[in-house]
Amino acid sequence: MRIEQALKSRGFAVTVHLALWVLLFLGVTRLGGSSPVSGESEKSPARAHDPVTMARLERLFSPDAFRPQMTATNAPSPFATRHFMPRHTPATTRKLAVTYQGFFQTGDDPRRAIIRLDDKILIARVGDQIITNLFIGEATLQTLTLTNQAAQTNVLTLNTKKDIEVPIQ
Repeated sequence: MRIEQALKSRGFAVTVHLALWVLLFLGVTRLGGSSPVSGESEKSPARAHDPVTMARLERLFSPDAFRPQMTATNAPSPFATRHFMPRHTPATTRKLAVTYQGFFQTGDDPRRAIIRLDDKILIARVGDQIITNLFIGEATLQTLTLTNQAAQTNVLTLNTKKDIEVPIQ
């Protein structure tokens, strides 16, 4: 708290002001030093030629100098950009690896199918929905029938992986 008061005091401001005037005075009077010697540099005979040749300048400003660069592009216009073009639409479907691994039934309960969806194992009853629009139609010893809402069927055989395309929700 005392440091803040000292920084805000009038005495501190006057001290800083006087110190800056002293530094300015010492800088103007050169503080006993001398300025650097700046004399003419010696000319060497190797630098006697003109650094820019006129033949190079004529080639630089000729209209043919820029033609190879403009024809090398395959864009319809040098001002064409893909920055303002809309992004691709996201996919509406995805592929899913489905493997039928059998079924079981206990007592009078309905059959339950064992299905591997990619890396997940799913146990579902006949008639249940397993993915967005796929339902188990029938489960037998060798095959599993999957149907969707449009009455399209997929028949899976036992322990055979099949890629099925399903809509993304």
